[in-house]
Amino acid sequence: MQLKHLKTILTPQASVAKVTCLSWAPNNAKLAVCTVDAVVLLYDEHGEKRDKFSTKPQDPKCGKNSYVVNDMAFSPDSTKLAIGQSDSIIFVYRLGEDWGEKKAICNKFVQTSPVMRLLWLAEHAIVHGLMDGKVRLANTQTNKSSALYGTESFVVSLVANVSASGFLSGHADGTVVRFFLKEEGSEESQGRLLKHPCAPYALAWGVHGIVAGGCDKKVVAYTTEGRVLQTFDYTHDSTEKEFTVAAASPTGQSLVFGSYDRLRVFSWAPRKGVWQEAKPKEIPNLYTITSLSWKKDGSRLCAGTVCGGVEMFDCCLRRTVYKNKFEVTYVGLSQVIVKNLSTGRRVILKSYYGYEIEEVKIMGKERYLVAHTSDTLLLGDMLTNRLSEVPWPSSGGNEKFFFEYESVCMIFNAGELSLVEYNNNELLGSVRTEFMNPHLISIRLNERTRKGAEDNKKLAYLIDMKTIAIVDLAGGAALGTISHDSKIDWLELNETGRKLLFRDKKLRLHLYDIETGVKAAVLSFCSYVQWVPGSDVVVAQNRGNLCVLYSVDSPESVTTFPIKGDVVSVERAEGKTDVVVKEEVRTVSYVLDEGLIEFGTAVYDEDYNRATAFLETLEMSAEAEAMWRMLGKLAQKAQKLHVAERCCAALGDVATMYFLRDTNEIADRVSQETGGTGTDSFQVQARMAMLDKNFKLAEMLYLEQNSIDEALAMYQELHMWDECIALSEAKGHPELENLRQKYYRWLTDTGQHDKTGEVKEAQGDFLGAINLYLKAGLPAKAARLALDQPGIIHDSETVRRITACLIKAEFHERAGDLYEKVGHSEKALQCFCKGEAYGKAVELARHASPAQVVKLEEAWGDFLVEQKRLDAAINHFIEAGCSLKAIKAAIEDCQWKKAIHILNVQDDPAFREYYVTIARHYAAVQDYSLAKQLFVKGDKLEDAVGMYTAAGRWEEAYKLAVKCMTEEEIKELYVSKARELERDGKFKDAERLFVTVNEADHAIIMYKENGLFDDACRVVAKYYPDSLMETFQNIAKMLQTESKFAEAEYYFLKAGEWTAAVHMYKNNGLWEEAYRVAKNHGEGDVHKDVVFMWARSLGGEAAVKLINKFGLVEYSIELCFEKCQFEFAYDLARSLCKEKILEVHLEHAFYLKDEGKFAEAENVFIKAGKPKEAVSMYVHNRDWASAQRVAVGHDPDSVPEVLVDQAMHCFEQEDFQKAEGLLLQAQRPALAVQYYKNAGMWVDAMRVCKAYLPSKLSVLQTQYEKETSAKGEGGVNVLLRQARDWERSQEYLKAVECYLKVKDDSDPAQMMKCWMKAAEISTKFLSEDESLEVIKVVAPRLKQLGNHKGAADLYLYVDLYKEAIDVFIEAGEWNQAKSISSRLEPSYTSYVDRLYKEHLQSKGNADALVSVDIIAALDMYAARGQWDKCIDTASKQNSKVFQKYVALCAASLLPTEAQKALQLLVKHGAPASPQDFDLYRRLFGNVIVLPDEPDSYRMWADLRNVLLQLCENLSTSSEAREDFEQMLLIAHYHAARSAARGVQQLAKVATKLSVSLLRHTELIPVDRAFLEAGQACRAVGWENMGFVFLNHYLDLSGSFEDDSVKINYSYFVGTDIPTDAPRPTKPSATREQTEEIRDWVLQECICGQLERVLPCDERDSYEASLLATNGLYSLPCIISGYPVLGNKVQFSSEGKVAITEDWNQFITATKTTHNPECQDVLSFISRWCGGLPTSAFAFH
Repeated sequence: MQLKHLKTILTPQASVAKVTCLSWAPNNAKLAVCTVDAVVLLYDEHGEKRDKFSTKPQDPKCGKNSYVVNDMAFSPDSTKLAIGQSDSIIFVYRLGEDWGEKKAICNKFVQTSPVMRLLWLAEHAIVHGLMDGKVRLANTQTNKSSALYGTESFVVSLVANVSASGFLSGHADGTVVRFFLKEEGSEESQGRLLKHPCAPYALAWGVHGIVAGGCDKKVVAYTTEGRVLQTFDYTHDSTEKEFTVAAASPTGQSLVFGSYDRLRVFSWAPRKGVWQEAKPKEIPNLYTITSLSWKKDGSRLCAGTVCGGVEMFDCCLRRTVYKNKFEVTYVGLSQVIVKNLSTGRRVILKSYYGYEIEEVKIMGKERYLVAHTSDTLLLGDMLTNRLSEVPWPSSGGNEKFFFEYESVCMIFNAGELSLVEYNNNELLGSVRTEFMNPHLISIRLNERTRKGAEDNKKLAYLIDMKTIAIVDLAGGAALGTISHDSKIDWLELNETGRKLLFRDKKLRLHLYDIETGVKAAVLSFCSYVQWVPGSDVVVAQNRGNLCVLYSVDSPESVTTFPIKGDVVSVERAEGKTDVVVKEEVRTVSYVLDEGLIEFGTAVYDEDYNRATAFLETLEMSAEAEAMWRMLGKLAQKAQKLHVAERCCAALGDVATMYFLRDTNEIADRVSQETGGTGTDSFQVQARMAMLDKNFKLAEMLYLEQNSIDEALAMYQELHMWDECIALSEAKGHPELENLRQKYYRWLTDTGQHDKTGEVKEAQGDFLGAINLYLKAGLPAKAARLALDQPGIIHDSETVRRITACLIKAEFHERAGDLYEKVGHSEKALQCFCKGEAYGKAVELARHASPAQVVKLEEAWGDFLVEQKRLDAAINHFIEAGCSLKAIKAAIEDCQWKKAIHILNVQDDPAFREYYVTIARHYAAVQDYSLAKQLFVKGDKLEDAVGMYTAAGRWEEAYKLAVKCMTEEEIKELYVSKARELERDGKFKDAERLFVTVNEADHAIIMYKENGLFDDACRVVAKYYPDSLMETFQNIAKMLQTESKFAEAEYYFLKAGEWTAAVHMYKNNGLWEEAYRVAKNHGEGDVHKDVVFMWARSLGGEAAVKLINKFGLVEYSIELCFEKCQFEFAYDLARSLCKEKILEVHLEHAFYLKDEGKFAEAENVFIKAGKPKEAVSMYVHNRDWASAQRVAVGHDPDSVPEVLVDQAMHCFEQEDFQKAEGLLLQAQRPALAVQYYKNAGMWVDAMRVCKAYLPSKLSVLQTQYEKETSAKGEGGVNVLLRQARDWERSQEYLKAVECYLKVKDDSDPAQMMKCWMKAAEISTKFLSEDESLEVIKVVAPRLKQLGNHKGAADLYLYVDLYKEAIDVFIEAGEWNQAKSISSRLEPSYTSYVDRLYKEHLQSKGNADALVSVDIIAALDMYAARGQWDKCIDTASKQNSKVFQKYVALCAASLLPTEAQKALQLLVKHGAPASPQDFDLYRRLFGNVIVLPDEPDSYRMWADLRNVLLQLCENLSTSSEAREDFEQMLLIAHYHAARSAARGVQQLAKVATKLSVSLLRHTELIPVDRAFLEAGQACRAVGWENMGFVFLNHYLDLSGSFEDDSVKINYSYFVGTDIPTDAPRPTKPSATREQTEEIRDWVLQECICGQLERVLPCDERDSYEASLLATNGLYSLPCIISGYPVLGNKVQFSSEGKVAITEDWNQFITATKTTHNPECQDVLSFISRWCGGLPTSAFAFH
């Protein structure tokens, strides 16, 4: 639990003004705060004050100061507030629901002692504790209070448990008492629970125990039994004081204890079973917390203080935001607040069992909440704020939730459907079903209920696809099960739950009445069906008809309308019902008859008059007639007889109408006499029973009212004389005889002779009765009477008449009985036979005529066969000896055993056919063994084979077939039978037949033809394993042609031909499937190739996107190269991989090159930035012109290579001259020489070598000499001889070459002579160029041999002045060189001068160099360290040169002579040249580390002045200005400090400057800065700061010896003192100084009198820090360096200010002491800051 301070809703006062109590309303909308002045302030949930009112004393005479409010509590409905006061009374104020309503006292309870604490737990129950120790209960309903229990010590605290069913009272003696107002089923006892060591002012009751605290600085946690669980002891914490108040969160899982300036938070850890303390919330200056109140939703906690302040805190464990729409705040382990960010609506989701809520999900169009705990499931409707928590064991989060119904949530998990009704904490129901489609489930929960009706909650669902179950969810009983003959695809209950509509897969719509269990077919070809909302009307569609069933009780009455489209929906609103039909491109609405719809609603609501009024407006039709009939039944059942009469009239049932009219008249008469409706009278009830044909009920009703006459009249009216006379006899009615006479007359008059005969018989007149029976044509009755009366049987005439009538009426058996009775056996036997009474005939024949018995037995059997009494006939046939008839009867009667028994005793072969008949029966019942025996006995082995074949018992069939059939016959039989089985779809059986006769091929073909490829492959694998792979491929190809690609893929893969599957998908455009197959089954990067081909099939931007989607950009580009698809490669590179464009160009160019498209390849090579490849292409094809053109235009570096290749070709063609020219053009003379050498053309080789490779000529000459030596020639003489020969033959060039070849180190003079000869010949006979070349060869050789003059003369001869000058310079003849340059070629004068200057520089002759190059001379002075001469010489030049060498001089003085360098800049100035910035930085760094001696002021002042001059010269936009201004400020601080140290009055100013310098330790030595600041602070008595600074200095000094020492900068956190200053490399103090400081620091540590903190100012920040803790920056004082906060002195320059006190002190000290250094500081400030303030002094 985390507490975050939100706001102060009531500002505390400067004195004690205790907030006595706080209370949040249960609806979270109001917060009541009572102050010490007994005024109640009302705030809204955001902490905004909305209302207030003053409380009243018990005695109006007493003033407001006579009492205080000790406690208060809101009522559970948040409309009332109970106030407990110290003047022994409780007032209950009615606040109302809205702000500003008038406050009124609605209850008051006077007590005998001051009220200390109170709770409002239940609706009318206010529990309060008194000062006398009693705890009482005040009832706001009765306005009385009663005692609950009493103690000896006054009540200090009163807290309730989470469920508000019980409370704890804490007393001053430490006693804690527990009491329950209502039992919760827990085993916790009540009464004295525990005794705390002190008074438990802070008492809280959590869900897992009780926690108490008091003045002993301890918080003790107890178990629910009062045993100590934990103790949190804070007695050792000096900052902690007593605990004054405690509060538990609404969930009871977090507790807050208030004390002084602190709130301590404790949370229950379920896993550990203990309370854990979080980080306390400490608020300085909050003072003692006097009251706490937790908002009921757990999101806010308010604390009142002793100073009258009220603080509001946000309480949460964590907070998340869901889709930027909902904020989910976990205010406790078991409580979550979900807030809609757009509407601000909040829902509190809480586990009532205290379980920890896991993640909250928002589902169902963001309306419903779902959350799990360890043992429960929480659901909520955020729109209606209905929440539920039901037991739910952990299921791994596999549930599926459906929110189709607003009042119930459907949850599917592991085949079980659970229903949870919102706002109900128990499962509504749970059933097993596998069908999760909401269209196959229907739930109705009290959607339309009748008045007084029970809870109407019903569920219809599928048990299986053909069975519907209907369940009453309220009672848990099954209402019915519907078994259907087809699969059901839709069902829905009506709103009342009485009717169920369902549709099957054949589009047949059925209606089921749940009450009667009757199912009726309503419609066929039903494509749409829906109940009309708010009614029992059904709308459905049958093909092109809209069908409306207005009366569900008459499903045959359907109203139809033709439509052209499909029904989309049914909408009912504002008294209108529309059926929306989509007809092609438009939507049409059909309006239903609202009256008919309303009729159904009226009937259901039992408003029959309204239903009648509606029906009277309708014309008679089938629908109207059905509704009249239904209304009549309902009205009659509901005793609405007038309505029933009207319905009968409308239906044309006149008799019933008149009967009901008479009944209504009776009811009206009774109503007038007795009041009421009259339908309760016995007459009306009896008549209604008569109408229902329940005459016994009517009789009972009459007899109950002793109305026997009316009952008799009823029977007489209905001509029910038997019942009438029986009632008269039972009741002994005096009119019994009259009734009998009336009955007899009525029978006579109506011709009912049979009834008259029965009366005569009853009276004992038997003969008269017989005559009447015969008259009535009832001779059987007469015969019965004659047989029963011995007197009549002897009357032969009467017997004759009777028998004649019996025979005439064909009652032969009865006539036989009479003949037998009178002894006429023959006639009796004839009558018995005619009457087919063979039993009596056989019995009579046995003693009267035995010979006829056999004949009669056979006739009897035939008769029984005709009567289908075959079982009885068998025995009679056996008795008659008719075995054939017996067998047939036994077979026909399925008496198979008896038939076999009869057959077994027969020897006639004619009976064998019956064996076959019986065998077929046993074959049908699968008694194959017996059937086989019978077939054998019947000589029908073929039938036995067929039997076994049909039964699939192929082995037995085959065994029999072998015995009676040839192999061909067996095969033909089996194949034909297999074909039959194939036609019947019995493929497995057919396969077995085929295989049995070795025709597996037929089985394979059968399976293939019927698409059972797996079975076909199975057979192939079993009988033709070598052909299995081929079969797989053939099947796959066949399926491919049928576009059954998934199946084809399966068989391709089975055949190992995954590539074929890929190609199949690819060829049919199913690229995703092709990719899947290639990725899952392919090798290497095949799937990437598929993606590439897929992209190529798409083309354009889609292809690029696809490649990018799969991340195959580079791979696809490489594939484009392989497939030469360069346009696609360009598209990919331009869109996705621009860095590949050049590579694409290059590969494209290579492709074009290979294709022989050289011109196109050339262009693409150039685009690829590879013109050299184009050149190589042309070279390879000997297209020299094109190669040269491309090289010149795009790759000049390749030009020589082209020429070389062309030259090689020319050499091969022996075109030496052209080849030489090309090589020379390519500047490859070495190759020309080599080619000539290889060709044996040494003269040409030496010629070229001499012309272009003179340095290699000697090597070539040597090689030539070796070559000639090998042929017997060599030596200088030979060369001389050759040269002379050439000279004589006027081949001067070759002669010169020979002379030049002469080389004899032993005779330099000879060599010089030959070379001079060569030069002479060349000047005389060769061309100017050739002569020049020769001289260029000869002159260097002469120079090498020391003949500089000769070499120079040769150069001059051919006008090579520079070479001549170089020769003279090399010889040191500077005058000759200058003479040539000035006389022959003035352009080389500077050249000679430059070399002469370099010569002087190399010799170090600076004085001579001055006249030649002053800068060079100055540089030489500088390099030699001759700075005085350098500066003196530079001063005579321009200022730029002068400043440069001044800077160089200053730089050379650093770092050892920093002060001299500084003086140099002071003397000559500091220009703002960027190249000098580093010098100034180095100068500053070297000066700043110098020791600050008492006489160092001038050094600091000079540094300061130099930096000021530099800053003034810098532009404001210079990047270096900020750095130098910081250095200027540091130098100024040092100078000012040095000046202030010399004046006693400015000691503190100097100290401030030392302290201020600490913020610049990144530029000054950090250890010296802290040392000087600490010593200065000690000197002026600022020992706290001095201690901190010197202690830090010791830390720094310790780092000299160990670099790993970590410096503690904690003192300076929140200041502007750098914590990352560079560590010093050497100490700034001596070891003795450091030890002295260490001793002082240790001594102060031991004494402990110093506060080791830096002093703070009014900013709550370190007083010397320019940067405050709140981020604000203050300007530094130019005198002391401290931040300028209040009074200040403002200077003209921006950002220049001073602290008035420090400024005045400095001015005064300067004035009184006339210190020149201080005066200099003020002068500097005046210059720096644009002048001094007007009150300042001027110093000259």
